[in-house]
Amino acid sequence: MKNLVFFFLYFSIFNLALAQSVEESNNIRTKADSIKDLYFASGEENLDYLASFMVYETNPDSLLKYGEIYLEKALRDSLDNHISSANTMIGYSYKFKGDLSKALEYFLESLKYAQKSGSMEAQGGAYITIADTYSVSENSQNAAIYYRKGIEILEQENDSTALGSAIFNAGDEYLKLGKLDSALLFIERAQLIFKKVNFELGQAYCLGNLGMIYAENGDKITSEKEINQAIEILEKYEDYYAISDYLNYLSNIYLEKGDNQSALPYALRSLDLASKYGLKDQISEANLLLSTIYEGLNNSAKALESYKRHIQYRDSVNNIQAVQEMANLRTDYEVSQKQAEVDLLESAATIATLRAKRQTLLLYGVLLMLILVALLAIGSYRRFQFENKTKKIIEEEKNRSDELLLNILPEEIADELKVYGKVKAHRFNSATVLFTDFKSFSTMAEQIAPEQLVESIDYYFKEFDVIVDKYGLEKIKTIGDSYMCAGGLPTETERHAFDVVHAAIEMMALIKKPKPAGIVQFEMRIGIHTGPIVAGIVGVKKWQYDIWGDTVNIASRMESNSEEGKINISGTTYEIIKDEFECEYRGSVEIKNRGIWDMYYLKT
Repeated sequence: MKNLVFFFLYFSIFNLALAQSVEESNNIRTKADSIKDLYFASGEENLDYLASFMVYETNPDSLLKYGEIYLEKALRDSLDNHISSANTMIGYSYKFKGDLSKALEYFLESLKYAQKSGSMEAQGGAYITIADTYSVSENSQNAAIYYRKGIEILEQENDSTALGSAIFNAGDEYLKLGKLDSALLFIERAQLIFKKVNFELGQAYCLGNLGMIYAENGDKITSEKEINQAIEILEKYEDYYAISDYLNYLSNIYLEKGDNQSALPYALRSLDLASKYGLKDQISEANLLLSTIYEGLNNSAKALESYKRHIQYRDSVNNIQAVQEMANLRTDYEVSQKQAEVDLLESAATIATLRAKRQTLLLYGVLLMLILVALLAIGSYRRFQFENKTKKIIEEEKNRSDELLLNILPEEIADELKVYGKVKAHRFNSATVLFTDFKSFSTMAEQIAPEQLVESIDYYFKEFDVIVDKYGLEKIKTIGDSYMCAGGLPTETERHAFDVVHAAIEMMALIKKPKPAGIVQFEMRIGIHTGPIVAGIVGVKKWQYDIWGDTVNIASRMESNSEEGKINISGTTYEIIKDEFECEYRGSVEIKNRGIWDMYYLKT
């Protein structure tokens, strides 16, 4: 939550008097609208009014629009305090959008003008915003430096709200590092400060982070209660960035309980808000959650689609170029700071003092070099550990992606797709196709609850999947109550017809067995035919391995011309399997658009 540090806390010097003019209002949004009306009524020249209503703005696009107007007017009049405020607001607009390097550029500029203005409160706030940005980019070393500077300054000021915000952010950093006891102490201290000054939005963030801490400590019930209370408050302020983050966390709580159905609406709502407002971090996190949820709900296609989107947005936020730009920005800033210090040290008195301490500094320099060498060695070792850990994570994610793909496509087809980016159609001179169909399915669907119907179909088709795997067949697809599979592909085999007949016998035996409570007892007919087919995948989305050709149509006709409880095979299939299976000749039957065919009932 630190990336939502309440930036308006640092501008109270400019808007306190103005805010008091609408203090009678019970709604903070009404207060913001009132100040906005005063600004436009003033001819858009009063920067105090502009700063005052902008501090309540959480929409990134609106914040950027007004921030640029604010900065232009402040630069025109050379007002250091307003220039600092405008840079902070623009920085937050980019931060909300996930552009951390651009945000840091404006935050460092804000600090420069805060120092020129002499405002300790503004300097303290600027240090905290910079620290938050480094923390979000996982640069804990720089984050710690700027947090320390910010809190040291703010503890000297009387603005308890700004201090509470800084303490909250430090507590959030401890939470991220897994130091729960320290995080709890900091967050509770911030919460007391926010209650004292009646800062409801700050209390909302504290509730949310306390909920996270309770969750990490295993208290899921209290965690849900705290986070839901935080979301309820944040909705009043239209703070969608924080709401999206907390919704993701709530979804994860249910996911850890194994309750995928309850986790799904929270993740979907988070993704909707994040997509609407361009919040890349939350889009990435919500898609990762949805990938896990859909996988738990056996929806492999949606799981794979969500996981791809997670990778896409994760890489756009955490790319190497952005990290390098942030490092360069800090270097440029600190070089300018050091140059300013050197200019001050040019005075004669300072030079004389430095000469007196030269020997001591030389000794310190040697010690510092030794320390740096030691740190370099430690850093190299940690980098080695980090690279090994990263390789392991990448390998795990690759394996997970491969597993999702294999749930959709045969292994040979998936391998071809990964190598060439497409799959050529393959012709098989001989394959055996099987169709099943349940008797009176449409009538029964109108008489029983949809949930029971789906549960029953799922029961049968899962058992069919086991049988198909047993005989090395390929499941092609299900269409309503019809199940379609084939033998002899994607790898050609000599006994595919025998394997399909064995599978058909076990499927029919399964149908005739007594069923568990709540499972509908269906009657089923089966049709089988052997002949040439073409197989492959088409399109670029929602891939499905499918087969085409006259053989498929004839197999379907074998099924439609069969009877309940019977396995109807074509004369072509019969000639292949007749020496191993007993069949009953049923005569020559005319089938639509395919002429007259010999048909046999398989005796089971």
